[in-house]
Amino acid sequence: MKKLVLAYSGGLDTSYCLRSLSQEGYEIHAVSVNTGGFPSEELQAMESRAYALGATHFENIDALETYYQRIVQYLLYGNVLRNGTYPLSVSAERIVQGLEIVAYAQKIGADAIAHGSTGAGNDQVRFDMIFQIMAPEIEIITPIRDQQLSRQEEINYLNAEGFAMSWEKAKYSINQGLWGTSVGGAETLTSDQPLPEDAYPSPLKRKDSEPIQITFEKGEAVALNGKKDRPVAIIQQLQAIAAPFAIGRDIHVGDTIVGIKGRVGFEAAAPILLIKAHQLLEKHTLSKWQLFQKEQLSQFYGLQLHEGHYLDPVMRDIEAFLASSQKTVNGTVSIALHPYRFEMQGIVSKQDLMQGTFGSYGEMNTAWNAEEAKGFIKVLSTSAKVYHAVNKNQ
Repeated sequence: MKKLVLAYSGGLDTSYCLRSLSQEGYEIHAVSVNTGGFPSEELQAMESRAYALGATHFENIDALETYYQRIVQYLLYGNVLRNGTYPLSVSAERIVQGLEIVAYAQKIGADAIAHGSTGAGNDQVRFDMIFQIMAPEIEIITPIRDQQLSRQEEINYLNAEGFAMSWEKAKYSINQGLWGTSVGGAETLTSDQPLPEDAYPSPLKRKDSEPIQITFEKGEAVALNGKKDRPVAIIQQLQAIAAPFAIGRDIHVGDTIVGIKGRVGFEAAAPILLIKAHQLLEKHTLSKWQLFQKEQLSQFYGLQLHEGHYLDPVMRDIEAFLASSQKTVNGTVSIALHPYRFEMQGIVSKQDLMQGTFGSYGEMNTAWNAEEAKGFIKVLSTSAKVYHAVNKNQ
């Protein structure tokens, strides 16, 4: 029997793939990769369903720390928000899931890798690119895409095979992970309708306010309200505190890899708070040109990650730059949480460049005198003076 590794989530598409491919005689290893979205009870149900559908082996890979180390920390270093809005929740997860799947396939000597992506989305690109680059010798099988199956055709097949489970599509599709939760529904297929309150998995529960403090060392979140912990744990704890305030909700509109516009809702309380707190701390601790270059490279990094180009070596070069830029990003950021919103209140840092000894903006200076200021302005305006003198008629 040929060994086949299936990227398995337990949903309709991957359940169809598992059952149909098992009937073709493959030894199927159903592999799920946890990037923050699978509680233990859900994993148990996934495992039971996988064996019932015909899996030879079920494997759950805990990739939380890997996900943080390989991708999330750089998204934080770069303050990456796609189109200024979206923290790349799903696209970042798919990269790590693809890497873990291909590593497992190589470890067991698999002949093929399968996934349940359709031919109309971004995930097919991300998965296929990683599999082709990392394991060109392994065959890629995509039943849903290749057979152009409708959802109803998949349900009919599984029913006929004796798996008459509740395959009805939920009103809202939810993809939860460490770096945010995406929310899709009928409203996100339009351009004018907002998601209703009950579409978001974290309802508003708190109508008061709460002050919090996040401490960063070299750009990493290392403490929440003075209590030190691992960055992954900080993200999870911050999410638990902030989600009841319904913070971090928005709808992202962007260009998909396959060329069409896409719209998706999301909630990402912890990622948004961390990015905004980190960004504020950087404004105080980095130079003008560090901030400028970081913004350019970070936007490019987020675009390339979204489009599946994670394995291009330029990504490692940008990561090296981002990590280097974090040497002085140390300090504590104070934030006030309120229903649906938050306030960045200030920072305390030994590396704060807003030092009064050199002067206070708009108030006074101590590092130069009036004549030096006049000379500086005169020199600064020289190039524009030359241009306008030569081109008077324009």
